[in-house]
Amino acid sequence: MARKSTLSGRFFEWRAKHISDRQYIYMLSIVVGIMAAISAIIIKKSAHLIQYLLTSSFANQYENILYFFYPAVGILLAILFMRFIVRQEPGHGIPGVLYAISRKNGLIKFHNTFSAIISSAFTVGFGGSVGLEGPTVSTGAAIGSNLGQFLRLNHRQIILMISLASAAAMASIFQSPIAAIVFALEVIMVDLAMASLVPLLIATVTAVLTSYFVLGQAVMYPIELGVAFDPSNTLFYVGLGVLAGLLSVYFTHVSIFVESYFGKTFKIWWVRFLLGAGLLGLLIFFFPALYGEGYGAINQSLKGDYSALYNNSIFFGYKEEMWVVFALFAAVLLMKAFATSLTFAAGGVGGIFAPALFLGAFLGLFYAVFINETGLGDLHPGKFAVVGMGGMIAGILHAPLTGIFLIAEITGGYNLFVPLMIVSTIAYATAKVFVSNSVYTYQLAQRGELVTHNKDKSILNMMKVGRLVETNFHKIQPGQTLEDLVNVISKSKRNIFPVVDEQGVFKGHILLDDIRNIMFDRELYPTLVDNIMVYPSFIIQPDDPMETVAAMFQDSGKYNIVVLKDGKYLGYISRANVFITYRNKLSEISQD
Repeated sequence: MARKSTLSGRFFEWRAKHISDRQYIYMLSIVVGIMAAISAIIIKKSAHLIQYLLTSSFANQYENILYFFYPAVGILLAILFMRFIVRQEPGHGIPGVLYAISRKNGLIKFHNTFSAIISSAFTVGFGGSVGLEGPTVSTGAAIGSNLGQFLRLNHRQIILMISLASAAAMASIFQSPIAAIVFALEVIMVDLAMASLVPLLIATVTAVLTSYFVLGQAVMYPIELGVAFDPSNTLFYVGLGVLAGLLSVYFTHVSIFVESYFGKTFKIWWVRFLLGAGLLGLLIFFFPALYGEGYGAINQSLKGDYSALYNNSIFFGYKEEMWVVFALFAAVLLMKAFATSLTFAAGGVGGIFAPALFLGAFLGLFYAVFINETGLGDLHPGKFAVVGMGGMIAGILHAPLTGIFLIAEITGGYNLFVPLMIVSTIAYATAKVFVSNSVYTYQLAQRGELVTHNKDKSILNMMKVGRLVETNFHKIQPGQTLEDLVNVISKSKRNIFPVVDEQGVFKGHILLDDIRNIMFDRELYPTLVDNIMVYPSFIIQPDDPMETVAAMFQDSGKYNIVVLKDGKYLGYISRANVFITYRNKLSEISQD
């Protein structure tokens, strides 16, 4: 170990002398790109292999009871692996990455570099109605964080490594470098500066090249467009955008409700598993299109084929009845939110990118087929399925640019930029009217821990009350006199004196300015401090967000505010300390 430490120390010393920070980051961008791509390929191949082995022999014409049991098996394997082998709670995908950036200085536990690969492969391969993108991104982020920690990078560089690895993972799984960069800017909230943009380009290109080398170069969802965009259909695209926005709101509310309900109601993990997996199995048995990621069903929908709605189900015999087809469309669109949420609630590991793509494709297909069947228009079902995917990415993830560029890249539908822009923009705007935060950011925003493009708010969210508390204030006890206080003042460099009893309970405080005119009047020395102390109008709790603390200083005009926990005195936070810490954080995360 000593020799290893010496060698690493020599390397760091040599690196500091011969390689600049910028060159070093460029080199690490290549390493991160390769490692993130390999992890993405492993996740993708593992899940698809499991799914192929389990379902390749199923006949389309008949329902299969195994659809009920498979998801439960996969989720149980994921739970057992995380609880009894890794002995850690599974990460929370992209929300976990955002939390690590905002509250953990970019530090992610090492087990996240591999645990999400195995647990998500079990979950999705056996039919959990979630995607692989979230675990892929979180795995990449964990690789970037741990590589940064091992190489002793600073806080700003570790966060950059997380952003690079997240974008690289996204680029490799979709083979879409431009969308991955936009995703890093929109969702991971990396700064758009040359110090981050060039490494992002290097990492994503490296990841895509690695993916090409292993998987080959091909468009994930090829589509034949014919005439790309007919301006006369603009109103139809506007209508699809509104529907995508409303469906995104529905998905978000269902996800938040189901997760909250299961978390508060069922405290024992195996109870959550049995109920969640049982309900999920029922949904997938009746609607097999909800099984797994649903990429096969998406590919069919882009060709105008909606047979996934009734294949392998009890409804196969009604495939010629359009009213049944429309009912199945509606059921699948509404039940997908529950299937995804139940997968998570039961203990499965996955992401919501694939569910968003699935919903978008089937919403666009349903919309076009319905318009055509009712004689309201003559629409190309495949085109509307494509732009529907962009709309749902924009609405559910609150990432309209990601939706536009991702769908254009993975379908080869670059000529659909105008309808993609229309649908994605309207879907995003509609969703924002009803929900201010996406599924990714809802809980972080509720706790005041969300990093956003508002740099002031983001920096405040990265600061913690506990690290700003100052305790070098001389305390005085109730029952003591003004004379005792004067003796304390003579030894103190502060101008506030908290009155605290023997149990540590805060009773009030005395401000030097308030007693300056009486502190040398010996006739008043017998006066009890209880009679001259005041109770402050503003109090900080240890769990208060720093944004709230900053607002208190602004509203109160105070220079020091007391910090209490359950009524007990902890110390004070000063306006000057908040400002200095803010400036240091700003300097720390700012890009050159």
